[in-house]
Amino acid sequence: MTVTAADYLWFEDRFPDLAEAYCFTLVKDLAPAELLQRLDGEAGPSLTGVAALVEASYDLGDTQQLVAMAGVGRWTLMIEPNGCLGVSEERALPASAGTTWISHFSNVNGLDSFLWAEDATARLAFEPMFPDSRWGSTPDDQLGTMHRVGFHFGADAPETDQSVAAAFALAESMTKVRPTPEFLCTAAFTCGSVRIR
Repeated sequence: MTVTAADYLWFEDRFPDLAEAYCFTLVKDLAPAELLQRLDGEAGPSLTGVAALVEASYDLGDTQQLVAMAGVGRWTLMIEPNGCLGVSEERALPASAGTTWISHFSNVNGLDSFLWAEDATARLAFEPMFPDSRWGSTPDDQLGTMHRVGFHFGADAPETDQSVAAAFALAESMTKVRPTPEFLCTAAFTCGSVRIR
């Protein structure tokens, strides 16, 4: 069954606090502890469910970013409430050495980003609201999938923006990992903090 943006329209309704500013990153064959180490993070207490993550993220102040990780098959899902380390090429590319890294970010200020990196190289990067402008070493490799999952190009703009849902659908198409509402509510996350300034 083909995944599309319609499969993720629930995200902003079910998790409005997280949807205000989020970053979801999927990293292949890298355990949470190693991922945290690559980001020069410090381990913290485990938390269950994204509501706890959002609350904890506000306790860190402006110099630290909460990162919360959970294993999903061969992938580690990292969630950052109010963060964007996963799409920061300065931080993500070195951390992606020897693995595949797929990340997307959005906030209420209209900023958004999608990054596909492999072995410290950005293969595809773009702003989900403006998918016509892409960069990286293979910027068109996922173009067919981008059309299929629901990104709109050129004058083909919908009445309502579905770029967040389309970014989730593209990440799932590339990883076969689906973060369901039930998973987000009940998963136990290995957490840590990463210095951002």
